[in-house]
Amino acid sequence: MTNKLVKGLLATAVLAALAGCNSSDDDNNTPTTCAEAGEACTKFTVLHTNDNHGRFFENKYGEYGMAARKTLIDQIRAEVESEGGESILLSGGDINTGVPESDLQDARPDFVGMNLIGYDAMAVGNHEFDNPLSVVDMQRELANFPMLAANIYNKETGERYFDAYKVFNVNGLRIAVVGLTTEDTAKIANPEYIGGLEFTDPKEELKQVIKDIKAADEADLIFATTHMGHYANGAHGNNAPGDVALARAMTEGDLAAVIGGHSQNPVCMEGDEYDPAYEAGGECKPDVQNGTYIMQAHEWGKYVGQADFEYFNGALHLASYQLIPVNLKKKNEDGERVLIGEAITPDATVLEIMQQYQDKGQEELGEVIGSTDGKLEGDREVVRNQQTNLGQLIAQAQRTKVDADFAVMNSGGVRDSIETGDITYKDVLTVQPFGNSITLSTLTGADIVEYMNVVATVDVGETGSGAYPQLAGIKMDVDCEAKTVTINDINGKGFDASATYTFTVPSYNAAGGDGYPVLDPVMTGYVDAEVMYTFIKDRGAINTADFEPVTGDIQFLNSNSSSACKL
Repeated sequence: MTNKLVKGLLATAVLAALAGCNSSDDDNNTPTTCAEAGEACTKFTVLHTNDNHGRFFENKYGEYGMAARKTLIDQIRAEVESEGGESILLSGGDINTGVPESDLQDARPDFVGMNLIGYDAMAVGNHEFDNPLSVVDMQRELANFPMLAANIYNKETGERYFDAYKVFNVNGLRIAVVGLTTEDTAKIANPEYIGGLEFTDPKEELKQVIKDIKAADEADLIFATTHMGHYANGAHGNNAPGDVALARAMTEGDLAAVIGGHSQNPVCMEGDEYDPAYEAGGECKPDVQNGTYIMQAHEWGKYVGQADFEYFNGALHLASYQLIPVNLKKKNEDGERVLIGEAITPDATVLEIMQQYQDKGQEELGEVIGSTDGKLEGDREVVRNQQTNLGQLIAQAQRTKVDADFAVMNSGGVRDSIETGDITYKDVLTVQPFGNSITLSTLTGADIVEYMNVVATVDVGETGSGAYPQLAGIKMDVDCEAKTVTINDINGKGFDASATYTFTVPSYNAAGGDGYPVLDPVMTGYVDAEVMYTFIKDRGAINTADFEPVTGDIQFLNSNSSSACKL
């Protein structure tokens, strides 16, 4: 037991003894604040970010970026220490995928930046597996902090692929941090890369880890850093159960807090209800489930979460919590972007190092390959719920490349929009960062009906699902309730259950990703981003009207949405 805790327990015991001399004043003599507890109170702070997705550098408006994050975190650390506390810095995972400058360098700048900032631990995210395991292992060697995941196992050895937890001494308190990863990784990570891994139930793994930590008397408090998602009141829809379900499954008092990621939302509550309308700079109250605090700091390093804790009377208290914006801006009445909060000067050393990576990544990205007369829609909340012109363009590009009858493109593989004006190679890689190959399958009409019965009837839930298909060259009615489709036409040929048709699907989905049926296709060798790049470059000028979805081609029946299955 630490000296700090011994002192704290002795002080608490003295206070309890004094209170016993006058039982009628018990309630008045028991400390109710850290100030009353005095030396029996331990202060510490948990800082956190999540879902970095390659944003090691500030954007074109000067928002976020690791150099400014370093300055802010150093300032907070100094303030915490001046008030007698200590801090720990955690990440909710998904360091990889999202920005070409990072993707082209296998997220090396992001991990280097995290080292410079001084992260203590991170949860392993599902997008850590967008690359071969050799890249994951490189990143693990590069990181000066542990990548934690208690529920990922090597199938061959039966052992965990990552450490389950690490114990930190924070201002005299032993704090165990357990890492957990969403079970959905098994279906949303690239099957080509994770075939040798098993993803088990995080709830059951955490129960066992807590049992092991208690048996070894290794910690005074147990935290979890997770990549599982916060779903209000545990309503996770099409996703695997997230942090709310995790907290509810534990014995109350066993799990102090969850520092999360994956759903990429600021977890802020209005009373007992989740507040989806949280605005940057506002007050943020974390969720509390079964006595466990649940926190998440949106995405991309836009915020640093700061949770100031006090530990006394054998109980953990949250003294204050805030999401601090990192040079975020909003438009004023004149349409000008103005800072939310105080300006944060980027750390000079980190900025210089990140600039070198940024310059290296941009060398090949500035090539203008075409232009568009309007927005090509790839915003997450739109493309995961309805057919869009960008979804059509990508699907058309893929079927055209191999002369297929139709194309199926998962919306989770469309990561951004392309705005009006010039289109660069960088835009293409931002939209399609995963490097999936295009596959070609030949099936009978009857087999295609069975395939589309699964693919087209996905329940997109409240926030949309990456499994939702963008389709080109096929017309059909989708019965969301019966989970069946009626195909009306394929490639202008009508439809015959006994005829054969060809179609393209990304290799990720052909191997079972997003829960799609596994196919045995021809591997064309064409990479998705290269196919899109060539398609746009060959055309030069993109007329968005040419790719607008045709009303009536895909109709959804027995659904509470005209554009997708929402049951």
